Amino acid sequence: MSKLFRLDVPFLVLFLVCCWALPANAQPPDFVDLAEQLKPSVVNISTAKTVKSRTPSFRGPRSPGGVDMFDEFFERFFREAPQSSRKVRSLGSGFIISEDGYILTNDHVVDGADEIKVKLSDGREFKGEVRGLDPKLDLALIKIEAGENLPVAKLGDSDKIRVGEWVMAIGNPFGLEQTVTVGIVSAKGRTIGAGPYDDFIQTDASINPGNSGGPLFNVKGEVIGINTAIVAGGQGIGFAIPIYMAKQIIPQLRDEGYVTRGWLGVSLQALDEELADSFGLKNSHGALINEVVVDSPAEKAGLKRGDIILAYNGHTVEELNDLPRLVAETPVNKTVKIKIFRDGKERKVKVKIGKLDEGEREISARGDENGGALGITAANVTPELVKRYSLEGNEGVLIVRVDPDGSAAEANLQVGDLIIEADGKEVNSVRKFEEIIGKMSTGDVLRQLIQRKATLLYTTATLQ
Repeated sequence: MSKLFRLDVPFLVLFLVCCWALPANAQPPDFVDLAEQLKPSVVNISTAKTVKSRTPSFRGPRSPGGVDMFDEFFERFFREAPQSSRKVRSLGSGFIISEDGYILTNDHVVDGADEIKVKLSDGREFKGEVRGLDPKLDLALIKIEAGENLPVAKLGDSDKIRVGEWVMAIGNPFGLEQTVTVGIVSAKGRTIGAGPYDDFIQTDASINPGNSGGPLFNVKGEVIGINTAIVAGGQGIGFAIPIYMAKQIIPQLRDEGYVTRGWLGVSLQALDEELADSFGLKNSHGALINEVVVDSPAEKAGLKRGDIILAYNGHTVEELNDLPRLVAETPVNKTVKIKIFRDGKERKVKVKIGKLDEGEREISARGDENGGALGITAANVTPELVKRYSLEGNEGVLIVRVDPDGSAAEANLQVGDLIIEADGKEVNSVRKFEEIIGKMSTGDVLRQLIQRKATLLYTTATLQ
């Protein structure tokens, strides 16, 4: 026993000294009180979406040429068969950002939902209404009418967070309501290929399906991120959208329902050391312009292919992904200074930023709860799209995606078609088309005039 005691005494002294030497801010915060304080501002979101599908196809023996011998028979037999419908349900999270019931969540949580139910921490449920969507940032603003002031999550400053800080996630993973997990900030500025404005916070706080749209809090109880993505099969690797990005667009989502961003009008590529050296640049920082859009703000300002953008409006462009975020955050019509590297010298150029045509937006009827959907994604026509799709005209809105189970597919609408008129009214923008459909209901027949290559033709589609 004495030998054991003698071995333990130095170890115990060392342990006590180490604990005493730890700085106070390295100790874990009181997560018990923090969770109790924050949970009322976090909501669980459940959605339902109607999915229509046709009778499944049958596969039969193939001819020597590889053709299914029964394809034509079953195509004729089932072509007019009614579609079957089923409800697809999903779960997510969100948090209240105003006392009158505005809630922030992910776009993918509520995208295409026919029904949205919001459950508060006290068990009360309310119907949620989508007020704004931003697919590029994967953010959505929904609204509930609770008839009283609701507890609000305070929005923090995500720019000030540091790697290694404690964070807490609250959400609805796998339907387990009001689940609290803790961890640290593992990294900042992560690019994971989710979109053009990637700038994720990485955390090892446990995040799972159902946490999407929920808040990531700092130890002050402030939201510093919106939990959005996980690495499939990975443990302790989750990603959150920095709250600063959401703060910038919340007013637009609330007032307009969509987001307007700045536009420069260039295509970019990353620099490596060899490429930078070939231009005479001493390092590989910056973004290389490989194309300038005709009649764009960049062309009007004199930017050229081969220019390397080093700084934008006072912000250093360290890498390619920095520039799209900086431009998108710039107010339309604002004049900014851009530092470029051209012909071995640094130059400064003034550019009046234009408006980014977000273009591709799902055509649905958001103006009426009974409204129907057409099942396409449409874009305002731009010179780039005219070139990409070899369009014969530039009026109307362009179909860039067709839902194979939607009414547009039944009406034989195709990618590359230009919608010139809808319901007898001229269509000159995606917003105008949405307004027309928003005044119609499920089951209404929409007549459209479309241009397909050089041919004009009328078609009808029943809204679903």
